[in-house]
Amino acid sequence: MQSEEMSERCFEVRDATITDIAIILQLIRDLATYELAPNDVFATEEGLREVLFGAEPAARVVIAFENAAPVGFAVYFFNFSTWLGRPGLYLEDLFVKPEMRGRGYGRALLVHLAKIARDHNCGRMEWAVLTWNDPAIQFYKKLGAVPLEEWRVFRLTKDGIGKLAEM
Repeated sequence: MQSEEMSERCFEVRDATITDIAIILQLIRDLATYELAPNDVFATEEGLREVLFGAEPAARVVIAFENAAPVGFAVYFFNFSTWLGRPGLYLEDLFVKPEMRGRGYGRALLVHLAKIARDHNCGRMEWAVLTWNDPAIQFYKKLGAVPLEEWRVFRLTKDGIGKLAEM
């Protein structure tokens, strides 16, 4: 459910399409800059077109927009838990532009992903976070994710996915 304030700003989260390649690449570059590694991005529009929208897509992307301007994105793929015998949703990247934070966009992206995980009957959602990114760590904990200290991975179980998807 979107807040009234988000609705007034014409907020939308939607699946990326092949026409969004330039937006995706820019958000990847913005994320790398935030993570203090702007020179580590080797992705290209052509490469993203193939890996995200080619014959065998390796990942999926959802983009958050405010008034038609991209404000953040999430890149995810499905994995498999041998112990659970179920698929899982692995969140590769979640990014909201720093100047757009605190408006509910990160939460909205995670709720959107929780719904996807629930609809695919995933046993869990997992992601990693940089150890220095305390704001993100606190944000994830607030949503009910549990840190696996030895892995620095966060996990939502099926119940947690259901609860988050219902927010």
